[in-house]
Amino acid sequence: MSDETRLIHAGKAADTLVRTVGPPIQKGSTVLLPNAEALYDDANFLTYGRGGLSAQTCLQDALGMLEAAEGVTLYPSGIAAISGVAMALLKAGDEILVVDSIYKPVRRFCDSVLRRFGVDVTYFDPHASPESLVESASSATRMILLESPGSLSFEMLDIPRIAELARGRGILTAIDNTWGAGLIFKPLEHGVDISLQALTKYVGGHSDVFMGSAAARDPKLVRQLADGINHMGWAVSGEDAYAMLRGLRTLPIRMARQSESGLAVASWLRDQPEVAQVLHPALPGAPGHDLWARDYSGACGLFGIVLKPGPTQAVNAFLNGLKLFGLGFSWGGFESLAIACDPQLKVRQFARDYGGPLIRLHVGLESPDDLIADLRRGLDAYGQ
Repeated sequence: MSDETRLIHAGKAADTLVRTVGPPIQKGSTVLLPNAEALYDDANFLTYGRGGLSAQTCLQDALGMLEAAEGVTLYPSGIAAISGVAMALLKAGDEILVVDSIYKPVRRFCDSVLRRFGVDVTYFDPHASPESLVESASSATRMILLESPGSLSFEMLDIPRIAELARGRGILTAIDNTWGAGLIFKPLEHGVDISLQALTKYVGGHSDVFMGSAAARDPKLVRQLADGINHMGWAVSGEDAYAMLRGLRTLPIRMARQSESGLAVASWLRDQPEVAQVLHPALPGAPGHDLWARDYSGACGLFGIVLKPGPTQAVNAFLNGLKLFGLGFSWGGFESLAIACDPQLKVRQFARDYGGPLIRLHVGLESPDDLIADLRRGLDAYGQ
């Protein structure tokens, strides 16, 4: 054979690979099938590399174990996971009930895309009882989309009761469980049909990779979600799956530290004269604490505070006075972050007056004493 032919066929992967701690990262768009019969075997999803190679499969297996799921689908981002589930399961004429405290990009998708494709979107008050919520569902309601706690205002929902009532009506339930990360709250074990995560946040843990996931137990749902991935042509890279799997290994340790530090910071903030209220479900006496204590095994580092009334300039002075807390919208990484929430609350249908500016904090892996000193600087600037 000529050199050009030999070069094409030389240097292929070995039939057996040495074993390493992490899975191999396979880079390939073409998957070579073992025989002619496999070419058109409908049971075989893996005809292109985007179907998921070694690192992706290992991540799915690990997340399935964590979520106690029958199957897990991977998406390029957290919002892609939510939009992908909706597109896979909803059709024109269906209705979806969405908690009004939902993550802002999800609202944008519902209003800009789902409505355009003929899906009715109805937002419900996060303070509504499970009974009144499910009673409000129409005969066209196909899904209830939940988020608990809300990632800006931290309302807690009675997830097991909502799931129970919805199942009795034949309505699917899905929850954005990024706050719980599949570790401190396991939605599928509480009756929810689909557990969604922005893996970008706590599972990745290092603020450098995007991904989302959807986990389900019902084999029919698992297949529908996998079909949705296939129909939309979505994929995640082996490098990103490997990085996500690496973050997953240390998730329990990081979350335990961030929970402990977050509660220490929240407890200190509750006693500061500039702070009217702390919105942290794991803090005794905070709104939703009873539901958290019943259903959750821990907390993360994300919570809110309500400052005593002050103008926008004072809020900006507080944020600008922080040196350790970065000003950024994502969360779940090793670094501490802060944002003002009020501009995002204007789109809500069930607006609430919190009595002062609402600030969201994410406590990272820094020393809580250093973070407290940083917040004191910010509060001093707020009061001037």
